[in-house]
Amino acid sequence: MAKVLTQWNPEDPKFWEQQGRSIARRNLWISIPALLLAFAVWQLWSVVVVYLPRIGFNYTPNELMWLTALPALSGATLRIFYSFMVPIFGGRRWTAVSTASLLIPTVGLGICIQDPTTSFSTMAILALLCGFGGANFSSSMANIGYFFPKAEKGSATGLNAGLGNLGVSAVQFIVPLVIGIGIFGAIAGGPQTWTHDGATSYLWLQNAGFVWVPFISLVVIFAWFGMNDIASAKASFADQATIFKRKHNWIMCWLYVGTFGSFIGFSAALPLLIKHEFPAVNPLTYAFLGPLLGSIFRVFGGFLSDKIGGARVTQWSFIAMILCVGAVLFFLPHQGQGGNFAGFLISFLLLFAFVGVGNGSTFAQVPNIFIQFHKRLAAGKGEDAQKHAMLNANKESGAVLGFIGAIGAYGGFAIPRINGMSIDQTGSIAMAFYCFIGFYITCVLINWWFYARKNAEAPC
Repeated sequence: MAKVLTQWNPEDPKFWEQQGRSIARRNLWISIPALLLAFAVWQLWSVVVVYLPRIGFNYTPNELMWLTALPALSGATLRIFYSFMVPIFGGRRWTAVSTASLLIPTVGLGICIQDPTTSFSTMAILALLCGFGGANFSSSMANIGYFFPKAEKGSATGLNAGLGNLGVSAVQFIVPLVIGIGIFGAIAGGPQTWTHDGATSYLWLQNAGFVWVPFISLVVIFAWFGMNDIASAKASFADQATIFKRKHNWIMCWLYVGTFGSFIGFSAALPLLIKHEFPAVNPLTYAFLGPLLGSIFRVFGGFLSDKIGGARVTQWSFIAMILCVGAVLFFLPHQGQGGNFAGFLISFLLLFAFVGVGNGSTFAQVPNIFIQFHKRLAAGKGEDAQKHAMLNANKESGAVLGFIGAIGAYGGFAIPRINGMSIDQTGSIAMAFYCFIGFYITCVLINWWFYARKNAEAPC
């Protein structure tokens, strides 16, 4: 099997049916588990922080909140650089190397968490290193976009991101299970003890890191030997940097903060939000459900966008998100009194579902926007100019997909911090959620003006 594809033209129906589809799908089905593991590592601390006080880590509530937020901060920042890596190094090589890098924070966490005297600064460094997982998203999405024709890009990127996003639910569901069993025996270290209400329990919290190691190693092997690099996708950083001059790159950054930023931010914040607003409820019993729904509905958002248009789907997603946030506010306790957890949870789950749809639709918009843009530039210049326009559109849209993913990921840092400031200032998360409604309204207006209205600049 050729590792470098020297001829790749997915827009040619004959090429696509004879060989392109099978190659593209193979790369997609290896990319998905790699991305799932990346998201799991990225969100490890959203679960681990809940257990640290139980086994003797004397960190302040603010320090615990920082451990939750730091992976999002580093992951978002690293995404900016990862956005440009695939055209420079190749999708196969970069997927294998970036997935292998996840071994650093997982092994490090498994070792350091066994000693409750480990300094906060050490744990903060490990939290920052978990940002490797978040960064992988940008390179993964840019890579998969190269393999599929325009008519299937929305579905392909929706599958890659949607099933990859399941890593958030996976970590919140799997970690509470594996830390209760010594699954690796003496090789991984002994248990920690937790005494609660006169009863002593045993925890193997190091399993939160170690459990991912064999899966990461296996996926690295599959990526190295089973994926491909595309020769025509090669581009230097200078070639890709032209996206910073494109207005629609920055507009889509704003919209993607509203969709993916909400997904990853609420995923990280939800366990602590439940614990703060409804202290009698065990947050880890329910927290994984939101990211699970968001991931599943992202696939649906990409598929629906291929059928009826991404801008239309994005428009209705933001309107529904505004209504869901209003419902969350309605069911919150007021001054510590009242509140309805069932209503709160259902509203939040619906919010995650519409956020997921919006994640898929905003990503589906990008390739169409840039194909239109470059076709207009090449209009009337002949067949060669049109072919070159498609190459430029694919390169730029790949870089844009990675870059908006980077900017959107800052929501994973911003939302927990905005919630924290709201709680510090008012004792409730309500003020933060009013801010979110205001932001979503701007997204509705921007998307309508540029993409969704009649005679819009770039209907998509």
